[in-house]
Amino acid sequence: MSPSGRPQPLSLMFLLGMGMASERINCPSRCSCQYLEVNCTGQQLQEFPAAIPLDTRQLILAANNVSYLPAVELSFLADLVYLDCRKNLLGDDLDFTFIGVAKLVYLDLSFNNLTQVTFSTFSHLLSLVVLKISDNPNLVAIEKDAFANNTWLRHLDVSRTGLKFLDTSTVRDLPNLRFLGLSDNLWHCNCSFLDFITWMTESNVLFPDADNITCYTPEGLRALKMPAVEAQLHFNCLTQLYKQDYIFLCLIGFCIFFAGTVAAWLAGVCAVIYAVHSSQGEEEEEEEDEDDTVT
Repeated sequence: MSPSGRPQPLSLMFLLGMGMASERINCPSRCSCQYLEVNCTGQQLQEFPAAIPLDTRQLILAANNVSYLPAVELSFLADLVYLDCRKNLLGDDLDFTFIGVAKLVYLDLSFNNLTQVTFSTFSHLLSLVVLKISDNPNLVAIEKDAFANNTWLRHLDVSRTGLKFLDTSTVRDLPNLRFLGLSDNLWHCNCSFLDFITWMTESNVLFPDADNITCYTPEGLRALKMPAVEAQLHFNCLTQLYKQDYIFLCLIGFCIFFAGTVAAWLAGVCAVIYAVHSSQGEEEEEEEDEDDTVT
């Protein structure tokens, strides 16, 4: 240090070099690190990177070949708020994976191999605001209570998956939901789906790419846009009777007719029996009166 108390340029360069070296030491191999951010995009990683700084807030693993997220290693990143895992090979076993990252606000799992979402998948993410699980072609089931604990969720994207059905309560009970992606799915527009389509018309949620939110089955409703198909479903489900309905009504009518016939027959038999017994009683009384008169 100079007599004036100011650090020499050499000292400044030394301190700067030490800081940069420290940053490189703490950064995972093949990843780049900035303040509180680790970016491993497109590095052909096969596994979750090791030696991630514990104070990381933003972790980007996009465009790799990661097939498994270790819950223990993730739990060390307790301050993580942003996790981007799009375009990987993540499968269906994600239950309890995010148990240790409760502060997570943004999660992108699009372009993976997810097959289902259960209550245990995201139940610990109480602060989650944005969830993207679109472009998972094998995603065929989302449990009714899958997002029951994600009450802060505002942005949910399930576009371009294998979904055919989504229970109304799954999204209706999200008080802060404002954006819901549903396009290019295999929606089966039957009577069970009518409640969901009705909710779409009545909610204030934004449905992007609405022209591609269409029915895939049955054949008669294919390519019809939702929720415009609501009127057709109302007609089919609430006014039109199917073959099994006519069979049921005929069966009910026959049962009523048969029961009425049997009841009438029983009533007639009872009336005849009563009449016979009554006539016999009257004859016995007349005979007793005649005997009394003769005596």
